[in-house]
Amino acid sequence: MSLISLARRGRTVALVVGALMLVPLVAEARPGGGRSSGSRGSFSNSAPAPTATTPGGGQSFQRSAGPTAPTYANPGMGGAAAAQAARPSFARNMMMGIGAGLLGAGLFGLLSGSGFFGGLASLAGMLGFLLQIALIAGIVMLAIRFFRRRSEPALAGAGAPYARQGYDAPPAAQRMGGFGTAGAAAAPKPEQIQLAGEDFNSFERLLGEINAAYSNEDEAGLRQRVTPEMFGYFDEDLTANVRRGVVDRVSDVKLLQGDLSEAWREGDTDYATVAMRFSLINALYDRKTGKVVDGSATETQEVKEYWTFLRERGGAWKLSAIQQAA
Repeated sequence: MSLISLARRGRTVALVVGALMLVPLVAEARPGGGRSSGSRGSFSNSAPAPTATTPGGGQSFQRSAGPTAPTYANPGMGGAAAAQAARPSFARNMMMGIGAGLLGAGLFGLLSGSGFFGGLASLAGMLGFLLQIALIAGIVMLAIRFFRRRSEPALAGAGAPYARQGYDAPPAAQRMGGFGTAGAAAAPKPEQIQLAGEDFNSFERLLGEINAAYSNEDEAGLRQRVTPEMFGYFDEDLTANVRRGVVDRVSDVKLLQGDLSEAWREGDTDYATVAMRFSLINALYDRKTGKVVDGSATETQEVKEYWTFLRERGGAWKLSAIQQAA
C-alpha cells in the first residue's frame, strides 16, 4: 500500500472521528442528563433502597458534593495532629539537603581534579568520611527529637492506668473511614419520618415544574426549586448545550408510578427519596434552524429515577438529587 493511500485513509478516519465527536450525546438529555447527581445528606455514599417502582435499586452518585470518608489529613485534624503529620517531611527535607550538600562537595572535588571525595583515596580517609556522616546523622536525629518533644503538648492523663473495664470495641461499621479508629464517636442514626399526602403532591408538582424550567432555560425558576448544588449541575449542562448550539426541550411530563424509598431527618432538615416512573417527550433542537437533531418531538419515552427532596424546618421542598434506577 502506497504512502498516498495511507494518508488518504488517515484523513478519512480523522474526519469520521471528528464527526462523531461533534454529535451531541443527547440520548439521555432531560434534567440531570441521565446521570446520578446531587447529595442525600448522610446517605450520600449509599444507593437508594429498592422499591416496587424500582426493584433493582438505584445507582450511586457520579457527581456529588456529599460527605466522603475521612482521610488521615483532613480539616478536622487538630493543630498538634497536623504538625505531627508535617514533621516527617521536615526531617526528610533536612536529610535530603545534607545529602545534596555532600554530593555537591564530591562533584566539586571531581571537577577540580582531586577525585570524587578528594581525600578518600586511602582506607583511613574512607573511614573518616563515614564517621563524619554518622556523626552528622546523629546530630540531626537528636535535633529532631528535641524539637518534637518541645512542640508536642502533654497528653491529658499521661501515666494514668489504662482503664479496660467496660470497654467494648465499636463495630467496624462505626469506625471512622474503615481504618479501625477505636473510640471514635459514632454518628447519630437519622430519625425516620412520616410523610403526608401533601408532601407527595409537592414531589409530583416539582417533577413537572423542574422539567419545565430546565426546558425553558429558566435559571430563576430552577434556583427556586432546587438546591444550590443541583442548580450548579443544571447550569453546567445548559451551558454545554449553548456551546453545542442546541436547546433541550422537555414536555408532557406525567407521573405514572411512584413510591417512597426513604424519609428521614437530620437536624433541622428533612429528606425524602422517592422512586418515580414517569413519561415525557424529549428532543434536542438546533438553536439556529429549530430542527430536531436528536430525540423525538412526538414520541413518548418512559424514565425511572430516584429524586431526593429536602426541606429546612418550616420551608418548602427542594430537589437535592437525581439518581438513575439500576
